[in-house]
Amino acid sequence: MGTQQGEHPDGILAVVNAGAGSARAAAVEAVVGELGREADVELRRTRGLDDLREALLGADGRRLVLLGGDGSLHAALQLLWDAGATRSAGPLGIVPLGTGNDLARSLHLPLDPVAAARIAATGRPRDLELLVDGHERITVNTVHAGIGASATAKAQRLKKVLGAGAYPVGALWAGVGAGRGFRLRVEVDGRVVTTGERPVLVVGIGIGGTIGGGAPLVPGADPHDGVADVVVSASTGPLARVGFAAGLRRGVHVERQDVTTAAGKVVEVTALGGTFRLNSDGEVTGPQRFERFEMHADVWRAVCP
Repeated sequence: MGTQQGEHPDGILAVVNAGAGSARAAAVEAVVGELGREADVELRRTRGLDDLREALLGADGRRLVLLGGDGSLHAALQLLWDAGATRSAGPLGIVPLGTGNDLARSLHLPLDPVAAARIAATGRPRDLELLVDGHERITVNTVHAGIGASATAKAQRLKKVLGAGAYPVGALWAGVGAGRGFRLRVEVDGRVVTTGERPVLVVGIGIGGTIGGGAPLVPGADPHDGVADVVVSASTGPLARVGFAAGLRRGVHVERQDVTTAAGKVVEVTALGGTFRLNSDGEVTGPQRFERFEMHADVWRAVCP
């Protein structure tokens, strides 16, 4: 199905993680107030995946509005995918309350919660894609392998001790401690993008284009076009890493001679010796030696401007 005009909801079920913290209580209250201008609203504070699944599958025809960041959206879509309900759940409204909110950026949603709530209640549903790997794990926005995923895994282990200092963006993209890179073979729709003989710094596969709150890892990625956009960086030397990081901030890293881009429906990543981790919408998995990703077009809908 293509783009549809706005559907005024008969009722709204707003879902938020109960453990999100008191700092956002005022924002949640303001969002519920704005949604209530258009329809009756029930606020459901979920306390785990079972609770979230029950909420998502029990909307009874009301519009679901998810309050949270990319991780919350990822968890919700994974549960709906597992239940075969990504379409039957109806169009999802998104109110970005996370740190990065990268899919919201790709969908051109306001980052102001009240403005986003207005769109969630009155906007138009648009078809969206999901990237699904061989383990039936979905990606809503972007998945990447290489230095970023490895740095995230290390940061998560240190987070309890170092707090926010465990994940400095500069160290991540400069590649401190990443060795000589990762020997990864990448194929897109059966075409070899990189053989794996030359180490790579990062492999990014995007539905949306940005990670980490706006860093345009996969510039130009369109969450409506039905294809995955792929960026492979071989910027493994010390100076090359710094140059890649500088280019990444402005989205011009894809113009480098040691960066290759491609697009397609099936992406395969194979480690030639060693393993790699994956960071999908901020969730880190692995280590593993191989993964296959397939694009599924028009499998869910989000309410967009």
